[in-house]
Amino acid sequence: MKPVIPMRFRPICLIIAILALTAPAAAAQNYAVFDSVDQLQSYIEREKNATVVVNFWATWCKPCVAELPLFEELNRMYDDQDLKIILVSLDFRSQLERRFVPFLKSKALESEVVLLADQDADTWIPLFDSMWDGGLPATLVLNGKQRIFVSGEFSSVEELKKVIDSLRADSPRFRSPVTCGSKLAAGQ
Repeated sequence: MKPVIPMRFRPICLIIAILALTAPAAAAQNYAVFDSVDQLQSYIEREKNATVVVNFWATWCKPCVAELPLFEELNRMYDDQDLKIILVSLDFRSQLERRFVPFLKSKALESEVVLLADQDADTWIPLFDSMWDGGLPATLVLNGKQRIFVSGEFSSVEELKKVIDSLRADSPRFRSPVTCGSKLAAGQ
């Protein structure tokens, strides 16, 4: 015998079902996992016509997490220009589901995120900069054959922007963004 559902509960059940199906889910940030530094290098090299900002970070690194909003702000500032930001996490693959994915869900980053699972850091660190000791955070900015490597935390988006602008100033496809409240916007 089928249970009888009173009429007054049917619309409520229907409303709950509709809300459950249409409610925005807390989706994780899209990310890629690279098992080797060669995969990361190929990924970076495909951006031939853009200035590429590669930030090395980890969820367990407080200065790294503190500067992530600067890269997000930079991403918004240069949104319509040839600038590509790639946030390269050095978290362990074993921490992927337990730490990395929940972190991404909580931060809702807009920049591209990849996890570099290549644990042979002594081999690949010098490929990015011969003077890099492996400390985090670290940022590599590439524009054509030009490159700048910065070891350590940026304190402001202006500081980060200066590094990028120093490589892009001679590029014909570059125009400096003007933001409200900046000295440039104020005519100074």
